[in-house]
Amino acid sequence: MIAALALSAVYELYRSTVKAGTSKYDSIHGFLTQELPFYAIAFPLAALVRTGWRWVAWTTLVVGVVLILVSIFYYSPIMLPQRRPGRIDWFEDKVYTGLLFVAVALLTYDLLGKTMRP
Repeated sequence: MIAALALSAVYELYRSTVKAGTSKYDSIHGFLTQELPFYAIAFPLAALVRTGWRWVAWTTLVVGVVLILVSIFYYSPIMLPQRRPGRIDWFEDKVYTGLLFVAVALLTYDLLGKTMRP
């Protein structure tokens, strides 16, 4: 989850600075008022998963599933086309969503008490 969030944060910072004004979603104001508060909550939540507290794992699992749904049903079909995507944009979208799927799968295994062994 931390890798997905880090990729997303770097990408959104890139979009809000280098690509500022390309779409209504690309501005430093949007980054500071919308994305930054999200990351201020999401990063500590993802880091707290290492504590082993079940409520954190459940909360992070729900957040991960919601982020996957937002990525599939809102970001990709609505936001991304307005951003006039290039290779970097498509790469970030697919890798970010894939990392979220991995995080959700690992959290599900953890909550079921399963371990991955060779």
